[in-house]
Amino acid sequence: MDWTAAIKQALRTTSANLERFKDAYPHVSNGDGKYARMNQTNWTEGFWSGILWLSYEYSQEPAFREAAERSVASFGRRLEQGNQLDHHDIGFLYSLSAKAQWIIEQDESARELALRAADALMRRWRPGPRLIQAWGAEGDPENGGRIIIDCLMNLPLLYWAAEQTGDGRYAEIARAHAEKSRRFLVRGDDSSYHTFYFDPETGDALRGGTHQGFRDGSTWTRGQAWGIYGFALAHRYYKAPEFLETSKRLARYFIAHLPEDQVAYWDFDVPQEEGTPRDSSASAIAACGLLELAGQLPEADPERHAFLAAAEQSMRSLVARYFTAGHEAEEGLLRHGSYSVRSGASPDDFVIWGDYFFLEALMRLDRGIPGYWYAR
Repeated sequence: MDWTAAIKQALRTTSANLERFKDAYPHVSNGDGKYARMNQTNWTEGFWSGILWLSYEYSQEPAFREAAERSVASFGRRLEQGNQLDHHDIGFLYSLSAKAQWIIEQDESARELALRAADALMRRWRPGPRLIQAWGAEGDPENGGRIIIDCLMNLPLLYWAAEQTGDGRYAEIARAHAEKSRRFLVRGDDSSYHTFYFDPETGDALRGGTHQGFRDGSTWTRGQAWGIYGFALAHRYYKAPEFLETSKRLARYFIAHLPEDQVAYWDFDVPQEEGTPRDSSASAIAACGLLELAGQLPEADPERHAFLAAAEQSMRSLVARYFTAGHEAEEGLLRHGSYSVRSGASPDDFVIWGDYFFLEALMRLDRGIPGYWYAR
């Protein structure tokens, strides 16, 4: 597969989107091939910033850098205003914007912004149940004791903050949350819950459930992909074998349950019928996670080669069947992503996180550029 050709086409689409989006942020499409725009009011803005930094890092084109730097400035204003930050996705927002700028340019103001964002994420820590609360205000009757598997990808902001500052509390809280996620979100058959509920006062485990999956006991494919990648990143930082083994377990399950074309449906337990939505973003995230996981395994380990092969097979299928290459009217990179099939929100559309992870996976395969989850 010519990964370079796919990247160059993706960058052409991104270049066209600079003018289309201006200073707005693409979120999801609604069946029309056009992205709905957000303006620092959602959890997804960081993915566009991450695409811009990846595009600049790969091409060194000034237009990408200028747009990326403008985006980081807007993230600074968002943090100052406390605008729509009452959730755990601060890591998604600031790892791919301010932290990315620090990694690429060593810009001190970007570093300080990312550290302030890490402090904002730390305020989601609830010492009673010992977890990072996913959504809502402290004491929220529905969400006060809820964790979700997505949060594993927000923890790298805290790993990085611990390295930057020498303050072990960032790492201690992130590890406690990752360990709780390992114990309660990962099931005995290597599948996963999307969410888990704890008593917010006592910390007693109550039940697993879902917010976006097919049913409470099913396996939402994007959640399984977050787990593959998130536990691999936890192992990179802590070198704790249980995190590596958990990533491997989730990876084996994901690979074993893929359909013939190696691109996931939106839930592994949903009936696979004509018209059942895929989630190309889940496969793009999983490909990144598999590449990260494989890179941490010894060269002689047969699973290293199996995970690499699975990532490449999925990416070949995404490029051949789901990529919008050459279709200039389409604003996204990856067709057939799903936001929330369960609630009917963009069930078969462009989703900006799918585009980000698709581009990250391409760049990992082509040049070994690993995104912005950890300092290099």
